[in-house]
Amino acid sequence: MELNEYQKQAKKTAKYKNKKEELILTTLGLAGETGEVIEKIKKLGRDKDYVLDKEYLLSIKKELGDVLWYISSLSNNLGITLEDVAITNLEKLKKRYQDGTINGEGDER
Repeated sequence: MELNEYQKQAKKTAKYKNKKEELILTTLGLAGETGEVIEKIKKLGRDKDYVLDKEYLLSIKKELGDVLWYISSLSNNLGITLEDVAITNLEKLKKRYQDGTINGEGDER
């Protein structure tokens, strides 16, 4: 599935009163779902000694899908396509790699 097609389909499942509510709830939702992914990885180490079975992998995949949905919704709110987000991200990483600054700190390395 193409990113922009996903974004278009995902938008059909979003229901907000207005743009302000959408901005706030999608940002908070993204933080919450990201936390759920973090919890899954924590528990993978704590409870499963980092041995990943198919069932647990599926549960992580579902949480990553929730993260993707919120990124899509937030991007919609800001008028940005997922394709543009992906392209911009890869351009940034390519430049960092070429500049030898892929490791380190800061947004503008």
